[in-house]
Amino acid sequence: MTLSSAPLDPAAAARPADKALRSRPSVAWWLLANAAMVAAMIVIGGITRLTESGLSMVEWRPLMGWIPPLSAAEWERVFALYRETPEFRVQNSWMGLADFKTIFFWEYLHRLWGRLIGLVFALPFLFFLATGRIERALAPRLAALFLLGAIQGGIGWWMVTSGLADEPRVSPYRLTLHLSMAFLILGVLLWTALELRDGGRGAASPALRHGATLVLALVSLTVLAGAFVAGTDAGYAYNTFPLMDGRLVPEGYWVPELGIATLFEWVPAVQFNHRWLAVGTALVTLGYAHWALRRVPAEGGGVLPLRLLTVAVTLQVALGIAALLLVVPVWLGALHQGGAVLLFAIAVWVRFGFSRG
Repeated sequence: MTLSSAPLDPAAAARPADKALRSRPSVAWWLLANAAMVAAMIVIGGITRLTESGLSMVEWRPLMGWIPPLSAAEWERVFALYRETPEFRVQNSWMGLADFKTIFFWEYLHRLWGRLIGLVFALPFLFFLATGRIERALAPRLAALFLLGAIQGGIGWWMVTSGLADEPRVSPYRLTLHLSMAFLILGVLLWTALELRDGGRGAASPALRHGATLVLALVSLTVLAGAFVAGTDAGYAYNTFPLMDGRLVPEGYWVPELGIATLFEWVPAVQFNHRWLAVGTALVTLGYAHWALRRVPAEGGGVLPLRLLTVAVTLQVALGIAALLLVVPVWLGALHQGGAVLLFAIAVWVRFGFSRG
């Protein structure tokens, strides 16, 4: 869907449609605020994963889960529930209540932030809709975004349950789906806000547009590969670069018994795929940006996002290598996750800038 950016007719200001047109900047800023909250949510989720906090809350109370335990008795109750999980029995049997509160905090914050995003989206949406500030054609997309957010909450719990039954870890496939949905929501929020702000200006030759599409696709694919690294804890192995245990391709890369699952479950393959997909994505991105900058006039709207793209992809590769070499300390892993969000957002911006001819 493309929203027109034609100037308003002052003589027709009384018509309901014009109210929605005049409200585009306000709606765009609201969507950008939601996008910023989703970006922060992805980073918080990464910290939750890095601190191994995701399985600390074994209850899902989407309506009543706003308030954390407030009494000693309630803390003992939720800690007792956690002590029944495979993670506690296998990995964390040493924990006392004070240690449990630390990991509980991150998962609680993760879920609370998700609920806040829902409120920050739903309440203004209803207000804008009721007061005629949202164009008729845009309302279904925004309603679908809210539905995606609700589905994302369900996917998150479905992911958590995979680590509460037999093994003390969540399914890497469910984790990847959960992260993918977060990036999808972020991308749609950004794209819609940009449409409302300027309607899709910019040079848009087919070559520029297709190149930007390729960059966005590669960045997205690299993010998915990184999710499997997180889901298999592959970042804690082979902590050298560029070689893996002294070899370019690690010994035992392929496991015939696993078949295609080798690519998603076997640590040597998962890490190899992510690191070299990331390098390839960076090379393609830098090459495209250099080529595109020579074809976009200096005063054009596409120059800034292209320059930011080169900075973001270089920074992200550096963060990834540093995280690997330092065996993924939490702070650096969180920065790497944030770098992925920043790079993805800029790639969306670049692709949007070349969306119209």
